[in-house]
Amino acid sequence: MIVIVSWIFYRYFAPSGWREWTGAGLVQAFIIALYAEMFGFPLTVYLLIRSFGIDREYVSANLWSTLVGLGETGMLLSMLVGYSLAIIGVGMFIHGWRAVYKAHRESRLVTDGLYRFVRHPQYTGLFLALFGEGVVHWPTIFSVGLFPVIVLAYYFLARKEEGEMIRKFGEEYRRYMRRVPMLVPHPSRWKELAQNSQRPKN
Repeated sequence: MIVIVSWIFYRYFAPSGWREWTGAGLVQAFIIALYAEMFGFPLTVYLLIRSFGIDREYVSANLWSTLVGLGETGMLLSMLVGYSLAIIGVGMFIHGWRAVYKAHRESRLVTDGLYRFVRHPQYTGLFLALFGEGVVHWPTIFSVGLFPVIVLAYYFLARKEEGEMIRKFGEEYRRYMRRVPMLVPHPSRWKELAQNSQRPKN
């Protein structure tokens, strides 16, 4: 799973500068920590039991369902919600990457498709996928702790990229910035964004 997910990530996001490699390295650490615990030794549960006395006669399903005592029902709910967020996020990530790659080859500013909702849909999609899989579905000390660090790293990367876009497109990009939010769409547009992220592109 680590190899497969990492291949998909690097297939659609090939880091170039050191900032991109830093963000990619954090995501790689997140992936390794997540799947090592999901299919291997549950270090998070062990540390919580040993450090905080959170003990259970029967450790069921994932961390959330164990802590709140919902058992398999809680696991099913967290899995459904987590996978839904992950699927939507991966769709956003891929569609956003394709759109910006095509626009880069044509030397134009992309403002249609997913870019109508947020200026960096590939990063928003990445956050959704990591949140769904590593916080909702299978939370661990490492995945929950790394998630805000990843968000912060990609926020600064997005700021750097926007500086380059302003130098390239000038006032056109400034108008786009005033019109469209950076990473989080307006609350009324989440549903439309999710639908567009799963729509096949010609």
